[in-house]
Amino acid sequence: MADVQMESSWLEVLGDELARPYMQKLRAFLVEEMEQHEVYPPPALIFNAFWKTPFAKVRVVILGQDPYHGAGQAHGLSFSVLQPVRPPPSLKNIYRELQDDLGFEIPQHGDLTSWARQGVLLLNTALTVRARQAHSHAKRGWETFTDRAIASLNERREGLVFVLWGAAAGRKAANIDRSRHLVLSAPHPSPLSASRGFFGCRHFSKIQEHLRGRGEAEIDWRL
Repeated sequence: MADVQMESSWLEVLGDELARPYMQKLRAFLVEEMEQHEVYPPPALIFNAFWKTPFAKVRVVILGQDPYHGAGQAHGLSFSVLQPVRPPPSLKNIYRELQDDLGFEIPQHGDLTSWARQGVLLLNTALTVRARQAHSHAKRGWETFTDRAIASLNERREGLVFVLWGAAAGRKAANIDRSRHLVLSAPHPSPLSASRGFFGCRHFSKIQEHLRGRGEAEIDWRL
């Protein structure tokens, strides 16, 4: 993690956070973890969401929990997997909701990079995870860091859409001024919870409606 940097606009906003004691503690924890265990995503991709979607380009934030913990899945964008990895169950459920909501044609791959390049910040509440152990890096400091990312967007930008899926993401709502931004919340798209309100949430059409209302281009969700 020591050599990882962030895209310049994010570094301007969050660079001071990288030097704070909680991040130094997190850095030491990750060094030790990486010596003893497989950790995902690879170090160079931990801050990938911030590279793919510069601060001024963010229009929508889709917030998940922690990275996928299976081999070869996580690459630093929430819910996304690179080809040839097949879409995991949570992403399949996202595709299903997109299809039901907007007539989305379900692709065979799970690479969401094109969304990120259109201004969709694909962020998790924790940015790393131990292999095969979900939530293993929770409460180690990442939540504070991503709180600051959300707070910075809330304070310095106007009219964003924050999409909070799952309880961990939902807790970020406290950092968002609903009078200035649209907040959409739903259960996590995991098969364990998707049927409890994720399916039918129609978040994607609500995003498009919000962007149209602001005179902005809609997101092209096609992949």
